[in-house]
Amino acid sequence: MSGTKTSLTAALKLFGDGTRLRMLALLKGEELTVGELTRALDLSQSRVSNHLRLLREAGLLAERHRGTTCHLRLAANPAADDMLGRIWQGLDGELEHIPEHSADLARLARILAERADSQAEFFNQLAGEWDYRAGDFASGGGRTRALLNLFPRRGAFADIGCGTGYMSLPMLGNVNELILVDSSAGMLEVAKQRLDSESRGTSLDFREGDCTALPIDDGVLDGLVAGLLLHHIDDLSLAVSEMFRCLRPGGSAVVLELAPHNQTWMRAELGDLHLGLEPRDVAAAFERAGFVQCTLDAVDDRYRPSSPSGEATDLSMFLFRGTKPAQ
Repeated sequence: MSGTKTSLTAALKLFGDGTRLRMLALLKGEELTVGELTRALDLSQSRVSNHLRLLREAGLLAERHRGTTCHLRLAANPAADDMLGRIWQGLDGELEHIPEHSADLARLARILAERADSQAEFFNQLAGEWDYRAGDFASGGGRTRALLNLFPRRGAFADIGCGTGYMSLPMLGNVNELILVDSSAGMLEVAKQRLDSESRGTSLDFREGDCTALPIDDGVLDGLVAGLLLHHIDDLSLAVSEMFRCLRPGGSAVVLELAPHNQTWMRAELGDLHLGLEPRDVAAAFERAGFVQCTLDAVDDRYRPSSPSGEATDLSMFLFRGTKPAQ
């Protein structure tokens, strides 16, 4: 039905099924695999797959493939068809009133917690060897460029998704307070061992937490950096919105990120969810969050993680900066 007009009868039939409405209510807020959606709905996969087929054909779903796994979310512009679009607009605000929705959300919360725990455990196991496997750069110039966008300034700053502290090291002595956030306790421990003895007067605060729900109060940061983080994050927009929330008016967020590449081994070996990111997608997320004075720069540096085969990798990066509007 995508790209064609849908009759009123067909549109009402599509939206008239309670299971399909439950699916849309969940996918409206989260990107989920078919397996996760099946568990959240507490239904058989065959039953779910049949409903998904109809929703796909109607243009209501967007897909992202990672290996053999399909990730689903509500399409950015659900249903190009006028009839479907008008009915969807009327339904959108009513989905939370579906009788099964509360139970679906409770199951979904458990699934998302398991997902976060699994990802954190993955990085806990890699923490001790992360710098050896994924800490090599051609020159380190990318980090320098990122930090020059913030300095010379003093105040409260954060390194979001700090890993083992690579981005934080040159900030020591240049900021009054530095909050380091990572979802992996193992990574934070390595960062603490690396940085504590070299703090040079900077107050260090290590916090375990999800980058899409930062353990930082509203409006307390003068600036933040996120080095090679966003390609590990499912929800790019939520992560950037959290950065915006934590900044004071006039504060800046600086992101160093990988450009798109074809090193598929990095998914399994380094936990990458995306093979790099398109700069335009990062720019769109910053603009949606409310950032202004956004700038994109090329980086005269290359990322060189160690592949399992020993084959040399040489990946390009870019730098993106946005500022929270001053009051």
